[in-house]
Amino acid sequence: MRCDEHVRLEARLNDLFQRVAEFQHDPEIQAHWAKYLCVLCSGYLETSVRTILENHVRTKASPHIADFVADTVADFQNPKMPKILEILGKFKGQWRDNLEAKSEGRLKDAVDSIVANKNNIAHGRDVGVTYVNVKEYFECAKEVVGLLEHEVRS
Repeated sequence: MRCDEHVRLEARLNDLFQRVAEFQHDPEIQAHWAKYLCVLCSGYLETSVRTILENHVRTKASPHIADFVADTVADFQNPKMPKILEILGKFKGQWRDNLEAKSEGRLKDAVDSIVANKNNIAHGRDVGVTYVNVKEYFECAKEVVGLLEHEVRS
């Protein structure tokens, strides 16, 4: 996995959100795009957690340990905040505690909403997400990723 993969995905999503904003005159089209964007946001969170942790281990551990961790985090899916905090705590409890304190409330709710809506979309259930909702969720997700990067780098 490339070390900047989550940065590339973030840029791609930023661009896509700008393009979808141009459909403001057609809320039905925006609503359909919102579902797709929600799925991509969940993928962005999964990829970000994986790459940040893999990159950390690749710079700190032997290649054998780094490969083991990469294989372990490769299965990380459905990145609700409790799962993000759980995997982070396996690396260092203080990282988990700091991220939990900084992400409580709006950020946690947004991340959990991304994953819950993505799962409902994937299973064909009706969801009430709008472009505006998903855009706000993505902004929060980027903030959580930034906090995660900060914890791992400190």
